[in-house]
Amino acid sequence: MSLLPLVEQTIKLIVNEPEAVTVREGQDKAATIFTVTVSPNDVGRVIGKDGRVITCIRQLVGAAGQKARQKTVVKVETN
Repeated sequence: MSLLPLVEQTIKLIVNEPEAVTVREGQDKAATIFTVTVSPNDVGRVIGKDGRVITCIRQLVGAAGQKARQKTVVKVETN
């Protein structure tokens, strides 16, 4: 079960420029890594004050991944 649509839709709901959002899924030895690329103007919205928003996103994706028996990592990059 891929969690890519969950990550992509969650990020697109937060940002001001959803057309600039891209999510890549990669595999590591122990985890599935989601690399989220957003517009430079939206990085602050995705990270949030003191990292609260990205922490919540990671918890959400982690819970969904745990149900599918996958360890997940979410990383944020800019264009």
